[in-house]
Amino acid sequence: MKPFLLLASRAEDKAAEEEYEAYLRYGGLEPAQLRRIRMEAAPLPELDLSDYSGVIVGGSPFTSSDPADHKSAAQHRVERELALLLDRIVPADFPFLGACYGVGTLGLHQGAVIDRTYGEGLGGTTIKLTAEGLQDPVLRGLPESFTAFTGHKEACTVLPSHAVLLASSAACPVHMFRIRTNLYATQFHPELDADGLVTRIDIYRHAGYFPPESAEILMENARQFTATEPMKILGNFVERYAR
Repeated sequence: MKPFLLLASRAEDKAAEEEYEAYLRYGGLEPAQLRRIRMEAAPLPELDLSDYSGVIVGGSPFTSSDPADHKSAAQHRVERELALLLDRIVPADFPFLGACYGVGTLGLHQGAVIDRTYGEGLGGTTIKLTAEGLQDPVLRGLPESFTAFTGHKEACTVLPSHAVLLASSAACPVHMFRIRTNLYATQFHPELDADGLVTRIDIYRHAGYFPPESAEILMENARQFTATEPMKILGNFVERYAR
């Protein structure tokens, strides 16, 4: 099997390692089957898509809709490199799954409106599949409603007309969409369980997602939720596109 490629951009080692391990675990992959590139650390090397089964973009502390002068040099570089890569991925309809940051990358690339209208705090959220979502092979085996973990400052306000809406929540109308046949983006985190969310609350307590003094309460609240269904998306994606 050709490996999948995980494009990560978390500068904090503990968060980056837990994210990678979660994609391995829930994707049913061995380390040799998931190559990771930490984009925040260095420029993206030359990539031959034919070397991979598919591309996964992990979550990120970067916020796509921030004003340009608020973005670091690393964020500008990562955004530019991802846009150039999507220039190749989208026309080829090459298997792509963007988790959380995928909405801000694939969405913007395809003309979606991404802003802070529908941000959600860190915690468990009820996700509901659309009729199209219930029929989508990457969502095979998921119930119509399920719990997933979220935590995002921005979200998609308007999808482009050629996108297919797959999932929503009460607070955020676009939680998952598909472009063409093989390009997916989720706003919720399909790789994240309660322990992983607790880690991220601790690490990102000063990142502007929530008042730092509320971190302990958020951690306790996170432990009250159980998310098991979203991980099926990773297994389905791997099973469908492994080649």
